[in-house]
Amino acid sequence: MNRRHFLALAAAAGLVAACGPVPGPGFGRDAPGGGSHAAPEAGGGHGPRVTPGVPVDTGEQGGFRNPLGIPPLIDPEPGPDGVRRFELTAQSGRTLLPGGHTAPTWGYNGDLLGPTLRVRRGDEVRFAVTNALEEATTVHWHGMRPPAAVAGGPPRPIAAGATWTGRWVVDQPATTAWYHPYQLGRTAGHTDRGLAGMIVVDDYARRRGLPSAYGVDDIPLILQSPRLGPDDSSGGDAWPGGRVLVNGTPDPFLAVTAERVRFRVVNGCGDRVFDLAFADGRPFHVVGNDAGLLAASVEVSRVSVAPGERVELVAAFAHGETVLLRSLDGRAESEQDAEQDPEPDGGPGAGQGPEREGVDLLKIVVASRLTAARPVPRRPAVGLLPIEVPPGARVRRFEVAERRSTGADPARADAVVPAAGTEVWEIGNPAGPAVFHLQGAFFQVLDVDGDPAPPYAQGHKDTVYLPGGAAVRLAVRFGGLADPGAPYLYDLRALGGAGTTGRFLIVQPGEEGRAPGTLAPLSAPDDLQ
Repeated sequence: MNRRHFLALAAAAGLVAACGPVPGPGFGRDAPGGGSHAAPEAGGGHGPRVTPGVPVDTGEQGGFRNPLGIPPLIDPEPGPDGVRRFELTAQSGRTLLPGGHTAPTWGYNGDLLGPTLRVRRGDEVRFAVTNALEEATTVHWHGMRPPAAVAGGPPRPIAAGATWTGRWVVDQPATTAWYHPYQLGRTAGHTDRGLAGMIVVDDYARRRGLPSAYGVDDIPLILQSPRLGPDDSSGGDAWPGGRVLVNGTPDPFLAVTAERVRFRVVNGCGDRVFDLAFADGRPFHVVGNDAGLLAASVEVSRVSVAPGERVELVAAFAHGETVLLRSLDGRAESEQDAEQDPEPDGGPGAGQGPEREGVDLLKIVVASRLTAARPVPRRPAVGLLPIEVPPGARVRRFEVAERRSTGADPARADAVVPAAGTEVWEIGNPAGPAVFHLQGAFFQVLDVDGDPAPPYAQGHKDTVYLPGGAAVRLAVRFGGLADPGAPYLYDLRALGGAGTTGRFLIVQPGEEGRAPGTLAPLSAPDDLQ
C-alpha cells in the first residue's frame, strides 16, 4: 500500500460523528451542579477567551478574526462519599453565524459543544446526563473504559425529558477522550448540531513534565466542519460545509505565553482526514494518541488525524512570532470521493478521494515574553508495554460493508471474549476509506497490508483508520470487567457513509461457551448514516 496515505493511521472513531457547530455566545453556560470550575489559569467565565496577559489585537489577525474559544473545565471536588459528580444537560439553543445570521444548535450545558471534563485515575465518578431535547439521544464515552452496562450508545438511549446516570471507578492511564451521541440513525445529525465535548484523564503518579495548565499551555482543539442552516427568523444562506471550525470558532487565533504548548486534538468530522502541520514546516512532538501517552515521544513535521481520532502534540515557540497550524491537503474523504478517485488501481491517490487546497486552521500569536518550559520528555508514558500476542491466540476477521449497513441480527452477540484476554482482529476493507472503533478494549496495530504503523501510531489505541482496499491486523487486549449480560460495541464503516455495528460480550475466562446466545435488541435498525 502507499505509505504516504497510511500516515492517517492515527486512527478514527467507531462513531463517525459528523461535524459540529459554529461559535455561539458561550460554552457551557450555567453549568449545573457537581462543582463546575473553570481552570484558574485560563480565567473564569464563559465563552471564547483570550489567554490572560497577552497584549493582542482582538480585531482581525490577518484573516483570523476570532479568539479561540476554550470550553470551560469541570473539575469537581469529591463529595462526602468520595465521588466526583458531573452533570450535563443536552439542550437546544441558537448560535450566531458569520454574517449576522443565527442557526439552531445543540450543546451540553449551553448552546453548542460542551465543557471539558477532568477525571483522574482512581477516581470514583458519577455522570448524570439530562436530555432536554425533544427526541431521544445517547452519550458515548469515547476513549473511557467503563463497565459495559454504563458504556453508553445505542442500547442505552436517553428519552426526551429523562436523566441517565452512570457510576464507575476510573482505571486507565492518562489520555484524551471525548463524549458525543451515538444514536442509531441519528448520530450524524446530533453531533452536527453541536453535541460534543472533551474528557481529560490524568494519571498523576505517572506525570512526566508535559504542559498541563488547561487553557494556557494545555489547549483543547476540537476540529469540525459543519453544515448548518439558518433558523426561520434569521433568513440568509446556510453555513457551507467544508469550512473548518476549531472549538466551534471560525477563523480563530490563539495567544500563547509559554515556550511549549500541548495541543489535544480531536477530529470531530465524519468524512475528513486532517494532515496537520505548521505552515513553516517546524518539527513538533507527538506524545500521545487514542488510548494514552506514548512510550517514546516522536518528532515529526506532520501527523494525520482521521475522524474521531485523538492525538496529543507538543510544539515549541519563540517570542514575538506568529505561525499557522494547518491541514496540508484538507482531504474530504467519503464513498463518493472514492468513486471519483482518479487512480483507482493503487496509485498515489488510491482510495483517498480528491485532494483539495490546504486549510489554515489556527493562527498562533506568541507573546514577547514567555514562560520557560521543560524539554519534551523522551518517555511520556511510564511502563507502557507492547501487547504480546500469545501463541494460539484466536483470530477474528471482519470486513467493511461496501455500500450499505449490514442486516445483522440485532439480538445476536457477534463475539464472546475472555476478560483481560488477547486476540488478533483482522479488518478487511474492499471499499473506500473507513474507520474501526471498539469499546471495552484497546489495541496495537500489527500491520496494514503488511506494513508497520508509523512510530506515532504504534501506541495503545481504540480506533484505527483503514485506507481504501487495505487490510489491518490488530493485537486486541480486552478489559477485565466481565458481564455476560451487557455488551460492548464495535463499529466499522466507510468515511461519511454506511457500515455496521456489532456487539461483543466480555466474560470470565473459560465461560465463553456459557454466554447467552441472544441479547436485548438495539433501539433502532443497524444504520448509522
